[in-house]
Amino acid sequence: MRNVVIIGGGVIGCLSALNLLEAGVRVTLVERGRIGREASWAGGGIVSPLYPWRYPRAISALADWSQGFYPQLAERLAERTGIDPQVTPCGLLWLDSEEQDTALAWATGQGKPLHSVDADFIYRQVPVLAPGYTSALWQADLANVRNPRLMAALRAALAAHPDCRLLEDCADTRLLVEHGRVVGARCAGENLQADAVVLAAGAWSGEFLAELGMALPVVPVKGQMLLYKTEPGWLPSMVLFGGRYAIPRQDGHILIGSTLEHEGFDKTTTEAALDSLRASAAQLLPALATQQPVRQWAGLRPGSPDGVPYIGEVPDYPGLWLNTGHYRNGLVLAPASCQLLADVMLGRQPIIDPAPYAVGAGMQKLAG
Repeated sequence: MRNVVIIGGGVIGCLSALNLLEAGVRVTLVERGRIGREASWAGGGIVSPLYPWRYPRAISALADWSQGFYPQLAERLAERTGIDPQVTPCGLLWLDSEEQDTALAWATGQGKPLHSVDADFIYRQVPVLAPGYTSALWQADLANVRNPRLMAALRAALAAHPDCRLLEDCADTRLLVEHGRVVGARCAGENLQADAVVLAAGAWSGEFLAELGMALPVVPVKGQMLLYKTEPGWLPSMVLFGGRYAIPRQDGHILIGSTLEHEGFDKTTTEAALDSLRASAAQLLPALATQQPVRQWAGLRPGSPDGVPYIGEVPDYPGLWLNTGHYRNGLVLAPASCQLLADVMLGRQPIIDPAPYAVGAGMQKLAG
């Protein structure tokens, strides 16, 4: 395989491109808008599923590999581009979790350093936290990545690679099919012939399959976020309560998220979400109650059943590969998902068993 077209310029498309380029494959990456400006830009960047013990083993396998790989990925990108993605291992507190027994049993089975802690520990760790929390789960090594910087670094690395071509603002992209095989894509009046096409278009992936008369159970799920500004170090660790989280950045910015809304492809921010997220911010960190957020935004996650992504070739259309459907965990799972895709495409020994992510089963189940 010498020449691949990738449709989608988020973290999944960009990391897929980087892995294939490093294996000697020429890559054309096509993005409907601007690279890295959709869900990958909008997310919080916690390098863990929010409640990892709730997910199937297929998610854990990708998350485990990615968590171990993120520090070296960030270092590599910083050296290559001068842009530091800021992978920060600040730890995460799950406050007053009702699932402590389940979580601790999961952690024991997975060998994770997750511990139950009391109020004294909680307030030593995060003094600015609202009063009244009595217990928590704590994992000290969990990190967050500053995803806009990650995407800027990935774009810069790809743009500098001699075998990579970046095509942005290609909202008219279509698959090219000859004799039942996908042989490339058409964008801006140009036919891009390829040995294979990787569909990594996130929430928009299903639209490309629909053109082929196939249904992919990936739907857009809107998430809205707020951003506050404090002094660097004011919030030492990430905190999570009732599905809402606060994430500190190195420069003192604090992200509060997020909503889960089924509104199609509408990315409009709303007053209702603003009020809800501000209430969550104050519930966690009372000092934020008197502050105005500096920004509100929304992104569209690629929702899939159980959050398990589709990684592999489409059986009915050889030459077409999927790497999509990561739902809330695209940033978490990206390094492993993209390494696995490259392994399978290039016939290498895969980093993990690819069977749980096979494309055919999910699509047949939907049709049936």
